Amino acid sequence: MSLRCLVFDCDGVLLDSVPAKAEAFARLARPYGKDAEKRFVQFHEDHGGVSRYEKFAWFYKEILGKTITPEDSQTCGDTFKAYCREELRRCQEIKGARAVLEDWYGRLPLYVCSGAPEEEQREILAEHDLARFFDGIFGSPPKKAILLQNILAQAGISPKEALMIGDASTDLDAARAAGTHFYGVGQLLRGGDYPWAMDLTELSAYISVLHNT
Repeated sequence: MSLRCLVFDCDGVLLDSVPAKAEAFARLARPYGKDAEKRFVQFHEDHGGVSRYEKFAWFYKEILGKTITPEDSQTCGDTFKAYCREELRRCQEIKGARAVLEDWYGRLPLYVCSGAPEEEQREILAEHDLARFFDGIFGSPPKKAILLQNILAQAGISPKEALMIGDASTDLDAARAAGTHFYGVGQLLRGGDYPWAMDLTELSAYISVLHNT
């Protein structure tokens, strides 16, 4: 069955935005001490692709010892976005990302499936002149596995006709839950039972193989 759809995570896959977001989490925790900062950043890095609002809730429960309120969650979200914004505008594209999008734009439907808030993801991709390549840009909520299933339904294709490209365990878990093909990017996913590379320079060749199968 040939490939009919490509689905990309964004942070660490299209844009080298992971360091900017790690620093934003660090800044949120910094007023509570070095240990709080270290633990929060580690939790963030161990749960790539998970909604930032779930991470804020974890921080309040595990570090501050209380339940986060909707007001606290919104304040954290607004502060985090402000910390990130300028850095995200300046971050570089992952090597090979634009070439892959240019190669397959108009040939296969292209989608973004991100754990970041959808409106923010659209804005950042537009600022980097990447939004125009995509048939759909989707972000949290809901969780990534549900987003991927929704994308397949919207595209009207079976899971085996789609390739998910991601850099975190949540991307891999979503692909496995949905039953799609998977391509791993970056150090965190090195050594798995799936095709993998540090960047996207080899991705078009792999897509061509699947597309012509």
